Amino acid sequence: MVFILCIGSNTDSEQNMALAQKELTRYFPDIHFSSEQTSEPMGTLRPDWFLNRAACFESDMSYEEVRSITKEIERMAGRTPDEKYKEIIRLDIDILQAGTQRFKEHDWQQPYVQRLLRQLKMKFVGIIPARYASTRFPAKPLAMLGGKPVIQRVYEQVVGVLDDAYVATDDERIEQVVKDFGGKVVMTSTHHKSGTDRCWEAYQKIGGGFDVVVNIQGDEPFIQPSQLEVVRACFLDEQTQIATLVKPFTVDSGFEALENVNGVKVVVNKNMNALYFSRSIIPFQRNVEKSEWLSHHIYYKHVGLYAYRAEVLQQITSLQQSSLELAESLEQLRWLENGYSIKVGLTDVETIGIDTPADLERAEAFLQQLHKA
Repeated sequence: MVFILCIGSNTDSEQNMALAQKELTRYFPDIHFSSEQTSEPMGTLRPDWFLNRAACFESDMSYEEVRSITKEIERMAGRTPDEKYKEIIRLDIDILQAGTQRFKEHDWQQPYVQRLLRQLKMKFVGIIPARYASTRFPAKPLAMLGGKPVIQRVYEQVVGVLDDAYVATDDERIEQVVKDFGGKVVMTSTHHKSGTDRCWEAYQKIGGGFDVVVNIQGDEPFIQPSQLEVVRACFLDEQTQIATLVKPFTVDSGFEALENVNGVKVVVNKNMNALYFSRSIIPFQRNVEKSEWLSHHIYYKHVGLYAYRAEVLQQITSLQQSSLELAESLEQLRWLENGYSIKVGLTDVETIGIDTPADLERAEAFLQQLHKA
């Protein structure tokens, strides 16, 4: 059953809205939130403005069970019955929809609710760039993993999660394999310098019609639906132009993993927008022993999954390579250097990308362990 909530606060608003998001996510992990919006006082004489947002999720719980949870979260924020008469709203969580039932019709017209509804209707297409030629591992998409080609493994992880999915390739052998397993495929030029460029050509050949294009690496057979959903949820913020994923380095990872130049590090701001990507360790901790760095700061490892609003994808493919991109050999720095923002979603899922034959062996062992579990 689909639930839509309206969340508001006019007292300690930022703190209480953060509490609501944290607790609702704990109960309903797949919940999607709209971006926050301030509004003039409604139904109250207090001059304090409200901070509002809407949320949507699916649950097998009844209306009464969900309502009990929202009331408990309100109490956690310190809301008491007598405060309503004082027009102090520490936290108010109303259910606007439960299944086919709608409540509080006036609230449906609020901008933050309408924004959520528009965002929930957005259409997402997954495009999986797959080249035959590879310096380190030629014919990689056709390599067998657990009895299936790698490209089929990737495609099966994506199809059904997004609204549609296509493989974008420059090779007829890959095209035929995709057709053989029943997938959708688009032939693209052999001259593209990046997967982003290949995605744009494929999107054009598909005929458009999608709001967001998700670029899934063709060598990521263990990409998880949950990771795609995290990236998708980034676009509930209407300011999001591009989205990607990061995974926190753990203390158990060790300093060797942190300093590995193949593990790209990401620095984010408080709104989870990327500030910079680097192969170097950033930030540098001046007065801390390197062996203690992971204990004193959260470092984020980049997970190579991108999503772009369709019009933004068109724009960034026309950009010239930038100095930072050339220095680090990281395409996303071109976008930052040209003023585009990159929203960052968090994942705790570890995936195994396949760059070399040795990686394929590791992936085969990982797959066997999954089957035993």
